[in-house]
Amino acid sequence: MKTLRLAVAGKGGTGKTTFATFMVRYLLEKGKTPVLAVDADPNANLSEALGMPANQTIAQVMEMTKEGDLPAGMSKADFIRYRVAASLVEGRDVDLLVMGNPEGPGCYCFPNDVLKGVLGQVVANYPVLVMDNEAGLEHLSRRIAQDIDVFFIMSDATARGIRSAGRAKHIIDSLATKVGRTYLVVTRVPDEGALRALDPEIAKTGLELIGWIPQDEVIVEYDVMGKPLLEVPADSAAWTAAVEILEKSNI
Repeated sequence: MKTLRLAVAGKGGTGKTTFATFMVRYLLEKGKTPVLAVDADPNANLSEALGMPANQTIAQVMEMTKEGDLPAGMSKADFIRYRVAASLVEGRDVDLLVMGNPEGPGCYCFPNDVLKGVLGQVVANYPVLVMDNEAGLEHLSRRIAQDIDVFFIMSDATARGIRSAGRAKHIIDSLATKVGRTYLVVTRVPDEGALRALDPEIAKTGLELIGWIPQDEVIVEYDVMGKPLLEVPADSAAWTAAVEILEKSNI
């Protein structure tokens, strides 16, 4: 079974976690299950958006191996395999791994090498991976996630946001990670005229604009109330726009 690997990235506040959540919901509704969701943003919010609280991050597992706090007779490699499995939050048709904060000072070369192999084994058990990345794409640069089939780069409806999306594209292009298709998604757009005004900036990025998502007070309300975004109404403007984008991407 070949895993379909989908990724989302963008600077903070561009709605990437919302879009990643909508992608999970879309896949669930299409019956493309089980889905493995990976929160690779140090400012982890995907678990809340999915309504799946996580008790331990992969970064915490790595810290344990650095400190040498291992059970007697267990190697680092076996410990990492065990703790990664224990860190998996299991839900109905979707499971979640939270990567956590970047490592502190010190050498993690061996644990990271093992972690790549362990995560590769975990991912291979799922038909679809959805990865919510931080702006710097730190986990991708370490090859913790391998090749990506479809990458969505998020931006808000500002020139500054579009330029940031362009820089993200350059980072992706510089990585050893292979990416099949890369798209730009512009969020929180007040109207189509505002989007058209950004055409010159979008053209400079070299990204293909696959669609845009309007401002939606329903999303704001759910964020304020801390309600899972998986549960937004089907007539939500943001959800409807996300579905159109995902249909167009043919994932």
